[in-house]
Amino acid sequence: MTFTFQGILPEASFAEFAQHRAARLSIGLVTRNQSDTHAEMQVTGQADLLDAFEMAMSLGPRDCIVHEVFRAGEDADTDKGVEP
Repeated sequence: MTFTFQGILPEASFAEFAQHRAARLSIGLVTRNQSDTHAEMQVTGQADLLDAFEMAMSLGPRDCIVHEVFRAGEDADTDKGVEP
């Protein structure tokens, strides 16, 4: 599944936060594309853990504000944006 996060996402802190959360949830994470305004991440694992990852990333680290989350790919309920 691919998540695309959009908002105010300082690259270094958002990437570190994502890696830490993925490790804690024991899910696979590959960052495909990232800037200070968006991050596209491919994740693999159990569906409920992917949902937990999405929630954690929506809340993000203190210096990040996630405006929108898009889910695409395998097991995605819809390919439309979900506002946190």
